Amino acid sequence: MMKYYLVAGEASGDLHGANLMKALKAEDGQAVFRYFGGDKMKAEGGELVKHYADMAFMGFTEVVLNLRTIFKNLKACKEDMVKWQPDVLILIDFPGFNLKIAEFAKANGIKVCYYISPKVWAWNQKRVLKIKKVVDHMFCILPFEVDFYKEWGMEVDYVGNPLLDEIAQFIPDPEFRANHQLGDEKMIALLPGSRRQEIERLLPVMLSVTENYPDYTVAVAAAPNFTEAYYQQFIGDKKVKLLFNNTYNLLHHAHAAIVASGTATLETALFKVPQVVVYKGGTISIAIARLLVKIKFISLVNLIVDKKIVTELIQEDCNTQKVNEELNMITDGVGRELMLKHYEELLLLMGKPGASAKTARLIVSYLT
Repeated sequence: MMKYYLVAGEASGDLHGANLMKALKAEDGQAVFRYFGGDKMKAEGGELVKHYADMAFMGFTEVVLNLRTIFKNLKACKEDMVKWQPDVLILIDFPGFNLKIAEFAKANGIKVCYYISPKVWAWNQKRVLKIKKVVDHMFCILPFEVDFYKEWGMEVDYVGNPLLDEIAQFIPDPEFRANHQLGDEKMIALLPGSRRQEIERLLPVMLSVTENYPDYTVAVAAAPNFTEAYYQQFIGDKKVKLLFNNTYNLLHHAHAAIVASGTATLETALFKVPQVVVYKGGTISIAIARLLVKIKFISLVNLIVDKKIVTELIQEDCNTQKVNEELNMITDGVGRELMLKHYEELLLLMGKPGASAKTARLIVSYLT
């Protein structure tokens, strides 16, 4: 019997963690799981120790303000892991927290696998030196990461991208529009993220733009860790639909989207929905990031293709006027056609589904 301890600290990690658990069960019929994660991982069985809703803090300032909670979570994770004695620790993204857990596990003789590399290529690249010391096996999901690690003398496995698995498994609900009274109009999807800070900064801007599109149905992809009442304070009396646990059905039907920077930008592109990418952070967080970050783009879509495919509106550029201008350009005409053409390039680079299965196979083979 092999014991797997997983740590995922946000919604996307929960999704990838659940798929990996499913794949590990297929590889190892006696797999036992314990984890920090969310509802999707819980649905795969095992023991949920802490929900990611109590863990995800965004930006430098927010982290500082919540240090007590973070240290409490770190302590709880370390103690729980030592008590349970897993055969392997599998860390999923979430580097600020997970690299500390990796260091602790390594010092305590627990094998460490890291699925979905921290974005060390973006800033403070010297963190690779720490990763080399505390991580036994790194599984990367972005094509350019393999060469990046090679430059630092570290061999990693490229396993493809797990979003391709998730989308390949997705079966559209034929009753989706009818069940949610969405009508037959074209749809604009709003994806404001799953963290409180991003929702509060981005959703009001997104909603202010959609007032200029009276002929469209507007729908918000709501995060399951918040209530309808929470979203309603932003929506007010606007004619906007709120959809929980229906992001893929929404993207399947969407004509265009406004998307918070993060995994969702890639999901939106893989569904071939033209999008505007938006991001707002705390003033101090952004000032620090601008000094430290070493990359040309913030959206995964642009990073993977290494050129501007989607427009990124960051901080002061994330305003009603600019978002409206960009959205207008992709609802029809040349701007829309060009973005859809570039998406084909992205799909070629991404490769085929199977990331979770490949990662599970490699983990089991490394353990045995």
